[in-house]
Amino acid sequence: MPIGPIRLTDRASSALRPATAARITGGFWAERRRTNAEVSIPQGPARLESAGNLANLRAAAAGKGTFTGDFPFQDSDVHKWLEAASWQLADTPDDAELDAEVMELIGLLAAAQEADGYLQTYYQVARPEKRWRELGWGHELYCAGHLIQAAVAHHRTTGRRELLDVAERFAVLVDSVFGADKEIDGVCGHPEIETALVELYRETGQRRWLDLAGYFVDRRGHGLLDADVNPHLGRTYWQDHTPVREAMSVTGHAVRQLYLLAAVTDLAAETGDGELRAIAERLWDAMVSSKTYLTGGLGARHEGEAFGEPYELPPDRAYAETCAAIASIQWSWRMALLTGEAKYSDLVERTLYNGFLAGVGLDGDSWLYVNPLQVREEYEGAFEPDKTARRTPWFRCACCPPNVMRLLASLPHYVASGDAEGLQLHQYATGVYEAGGGRVRVETAYPWQGRITVTVEEAPEDADWTLSLRIPAWCTDYTASAPDGAAPAETHPGWLRLRRRWSPGETLTLDLELDTRLTRPDPYVDAVRGCVAIERGPLVHCLEAVDQSSGPRFEDLTLPDGARLAAHHDPGLLGGVTVVTADGRSRGGGDVVPLTAVPYHAWANRRPGAMRVWIPRE
Repeated sequence: MPIGPIRLTDRASSALRPATAARITGGFWAERRRTNAEVSIPQGPARLESAGNLANLRAAAAGKGTFTGDFPFQDSDVHKWLEAASWQLADTPDDAELDAEVMELIGLLAAAQEADGYLQTYYQVARPEKRWRELGWGHELYCAGHLIQAAVAHHRTTGRRELLDVAERFAVLVDSVFGADKEIDGVCGHPEIETALVELYRETGQRRWLDLAGYFVDRRGHGLLDADVNPHLGRTYWQDHTPVREAMSVTGHAVRQLYLLAAVTDLAAETGDGELRAIAERLWDAMVSSKTYLTGGLGARHEGEAFGEPYELPPDRAYAETCAAIASIQWSWRMALLTGEAKYSDLVERTLYNGFLAGVGLDGDSWLYVNPLQVREEYEGAFEPDKTARRTPWFRCACCPPNVMRLLASLPHYVASGDAEGLQLHQYATGVYEAGGGRVRVETAYPWQGRITVTVEEAPEDADWTLSLRIPAWCTDYTASAPDGAAPAETHPGWLRLRRRWSPGETLTLDLELDTRLTRPDPYVDAVRGCVAIERGPLVHCLEAVDQSSGPRFEDLTLPDGARLAAHHDPGLLGGVTVVTADGRSRGGGDVVPLTAVPYHAWANRRPGAMRVWIPRE
């Protein structure tokens, strides 16, 4: 895959840079990406057709018709699918059918775009008199952001400009309308355009897009959305309660907050703004320390799809929207590149394997919008039918499925980075990665097994070169073997580094001890006090009622202190997973009950039923 969603400029103040070429060729993620390529992405156009998204574009192009759908941001689903399909074309450039579908939708967008560059079918078809007049809820700039990201992806993977031309025309219009001294001094209720504009700057070299992104970030928090504020949600809902540079914690709608902070990090990298970097570091630490679920999920409240107070992390009422997990991965990867610190890639890993991956079914054709950590036996469903803890073919608000598609399609981009010293592996997936002046081939059965074998295929001749492998924060024991008895060292927290003169064919092997462990919650999290969770390597496990004996009620199952855990791989279960077993008890000191825990990401793929991550201690 060529350069992916982030392409830093030569002037960027960033510790690391994404790989210049990356391809996942086998193993765990290759299988999930194959399902994405063969099932999820191909279903997109038909889903968008049946939901009315494409009809809206045709109505806008014809200048007549009615708007279909319940939300003004229906166009963004089209844009996200186009981005996913574009990244997929990097893997399968000879897929003529996919290419034709992409070009057909690009032609439809071009036909729907107005002469001045405007493109938002809700306001073109349903409410033209309200254009730029409902910034809080209208999502006009949000949709523009997703359009820009799709255009950048298509240009990077194909070299074609048709979609980029559409996006640039819209961006020129936005730049002519928004600004402190222009027609509108305002921001969008849903951040997204900010990080997209930075990437448009990186793609085109035009400084105006970087400046416009900076304007939108710095104007947020100044009460510009007051006219649209829902008094019940308040200004914190869309981070309009305090200027970004003064924020002390993540608040409000989780996806909005995280997209905004991705842009803060992008700006810090491209401008060298130390204050923005410090803000991003401060807010990330605050989020991880007290507002992040064990699965990496984010958003404790259904109301407002929002972060809660510190340590407000109820497992059964967790919102943990799939889109929030994706936004977290995007932001943490930017932080990893900016700082070079391993802790950000630790969170990327935790979220990828747990909070994110649970959002799509093993079939690639069923989805979760919310990702709770507990579903009770008496579960009656959510108030909003879309947001139930049951897998669904599509959603009325379909933001999550195409978002999952675009992350899986671009996943090789998140594996490796490089700098002047060498190459760094952040995630472990079988494949070939080129960065930092060299190329390596990785072979691994991770996350089921802990061995990672890295073979150097190219390295600088007659010069030292550093190969760095992340040691996950969960890992308490590992061994490494290198050529000629060389000794890799943890010269920086979380990184195992070996600097030497490499020859093609030499290998570095890392064996991570995949400990099966019981994790206790932070004592401040009242909702799960007195419980434990089962983890193995990067995977959080859960109990599903379908796997337990028919004796005690599921709600009565407990796990005694000191319980011994055993792990074994079951190739016939859920596509092949490692399960963890233990002797539990029935509540109140009852008989011994065998417990079976499966990886959280694989739950809800069989019949509906109860589930829990946090298990009461006996």
